[in-house]
Amino acid sequence: MSLTGLFAFVQNLTLAQVLAYFWPFFLLDMLRYVIIESLLIFKFLFNRKRRERERAYARHQLFAERPIVSIIVPGKNEGKHIPALANSLSNQTYNNFELIIVDDGSDDNTAMICRQLLKQGKIDRFFRNEVRGGKASGANTALRFSQGKYIIHIDADSHLAEDAIEQILLPFYLDERVGAVGGDVRVANEDDSFATRLQTIEYIKTISAGRVAASELGILRIISGAHGAFRKDVLAQVYGWDVGPGLDGDITLKIRKLGYRVVHAVHAVCYTNVPLKFANLRRQRYRWDRSLVRFRLRKHLNMLAPAANFRSSSFFSIIENIVFNVFFDFKWIIYVIYMLYTAPHYLGYVFIINYFLYFIANIIQFVVARALISPSYRAIDGLTPFFLPLMPFYTGLYLRAVRTYAYLMEFLHKTSYDDPWNPWKVSRIAKKEKL
Repeated sequence: MSLTGLFAFVQNLTLAQVLAYFWPFFLLDMLRYVIIESLLIFKFLFNRKRRERERAYARHQLFAERPIVSIIVPGKNEGKHIPALANSLSNQTYNNFELIIVDDGSDDNTAMICRQLLKQGKIDRFFRNEVRGGKASGANTALRFSQGKYIIHIDADSHLAEDAIEQILLPFYLDERVGAVGGDVRVANEDDSFATRLQTIEYIKTISAGRVAASELGILRIISGAHGAFRKDVLAQVYGWDVGPGLDGDITLKIRKLGYRVVHAVHAVCYTNVPLKFANLRRQRYRWDRSLVRFRLRKHLNMLAPAANFRSSSFFSIIENIVFNVFFDFKWIIYVIYMLYTAPHYLGYVFIINYFLYFIANIIQFVVARALISPSYRAIDGLTPFFLPLMPFYTGLYLRAVRTYAYLMEFLHKTSYDDPWNPWKVSRIAKKEKL
């Protein structure tokens, strides 16, 4: 294999060969993640000025009513992060809220830190579960004692832009059918490691851009646990959070089943700390990916069946998720076998061309996503775009391998019930009850 051979291979390609050798890119990934997604984002940007008057009126309604908002933060061993979160909340443009912290059986100094913040008036309520019950248990404890009309769930290792609460509440005043709103989650520790740089690019592509596109189509399927807002009356109807992992996607689908709209607020910015090392990242993604199988393909698969609360948007939300995230994840196995059988001598050239195709796609996605993010928020670190050449390896090889393994283990062994992220006694009951 040589550079001259590569150029000769490219020059001699026919249209039929291009489609035969690179069909996953052109027929699936380019169409879905670049063309359609970019068009939806341009539509959002085009309509943004038209919506300014509506948003101004919604803001007027919000500040005229000034409803109490309950910010709930469940977590274990998160004491070191909570002061930064509390400080970020003290600078919010909307300040009629209560902050409720639930310590879920921590064995560090979380309780001491929270009690100090409670005395200083930076926390309104603090609860401690002496025996760990899991994140859902902590969130439901906070929900039980909350007084707000709206509930905002935030991860303890996150902090908010100064207008994040205001921005995440506006969609409720723009459309009374909205039951939940997802905030835009961005990486706080961007420059801490090689892994965090790659995750920074991934987050602005898949969350800032991807969820805006899904929201525009009406098929948004997840409200991030790091920053999500809910109508309290809607949470009462779904009886709060069920046992995770993946409880954020689970509760979103429960809300969709009731017929409420779920939208993404790209200007409600939350900064969260992501894993520093690839080993920790791998464990996080195992948890996330297993939950997709557990909740989309088991618990909520009935969303595909005609019923009293059937919604075509929810149907297509589940179908899109299953097809592109699960079914097409295995297309690479079929693709490799196909190439080994039809063109084994060209595998090296095909791999190189595939790399450049996905590299160009990543550049387009990144540029479009950056156009979407308001310049009033913290800029992406100047070094991060230089990591774009590595994204095809990160998303196309590393994360795909993690995802495929997670799917197989969940399909074959239901390993999500063995994840130490939840207490074993809670997982045992959840498995028995098929939660």
